[in-house]
Amino acid sequence: MFRKILIPARLLLPAVAAGAGVLLAAGPASAHVTVQPGTAEKGGVSTLAFHVPNEDDTSATTKVEVYLDPDTPLSLVSTRPVPGWKVRLEKRKPAKPVESGHGRLTEVVSKITWSGGTIAPQQFQRFDVVLGTLPTDTDSLIFKAVQTYADGEVVRWIEDSSGARKPQHPAPVLRLTAPQDGDGHQHGGSDHANGPAPQRPAPSVSTAPASDPATDGTARAIGTTGLLIALVALTLGSFGLFLALNATGRRWSARSGRTG
Repeated sequence: MFRKILIPARLLLPAVAAGAGVLLAAGPASAHVTVQPGTAEKGGVSTLAFHVPNEDDTSATTKVEVYLDPDTPLSLVSTRPVPGWKVRLEKRKPAKPVESGHGRLTEVVSKITWSGGTIAPQQFQRFDVVLGTLPTDTDSLIFKAVQTYADGEVVRWIEDSSGARKPQHPAPVLRLTAPQDGDGHQHGGSDHANGPAPQRPAPSVSTAPASDPATDGTARAIGTTGLLIALVALTLGSFGLFLALNATGRRWSARSGRTG
């Protein structure tokens, strides 16, 4: 009733190869240089990590450069040592001195370069940094990154990803959010401009009287007594049922003897 449909191998193999090619082409494109976590509070100091994947199948990554936004100079840039890698901080003079907890700074870090190590194909490396004080007058920081491979290939992760079109090499972006208080509520500039924040009502306190230990003990005693009475009644009822069944059995036996 049913016939087998056989597809010639010469037609099937090209289709399989084409599908595999599409998957291989789409796989590496999803791996980008990113900054994690992707959000931080405005005006604070945050520990971040640049995640750098190696999308090449044969060549290792040997250098990573991260450029700091020149329009938002930071007073604090600190890096965590990465085994096998050397780090270099390049500085520049800002348009105006940057205020910090240690006074005015006439030089700020403009680029971080990691070199000397390797990221093998299909692996990734994270580079930890501490940045502060994060600006309060912008909602994001863009870190353009350049990735260099051992075979000389250079990939520039510098494209703007804020538009509708998704770029092929987006730059890492750190989203900045309003600082939060101890209760997890955000404080924005507009809230303070309109006057002090409204006072939240104090949490309601239960006015029910605390349980009396003596009363609780009496209640437990009454409950225990009732349970014992119920058990005794159940025992007596079971015994009465046993006697009734026994008597009925004897009557049936007597009738059967007379009849026989």
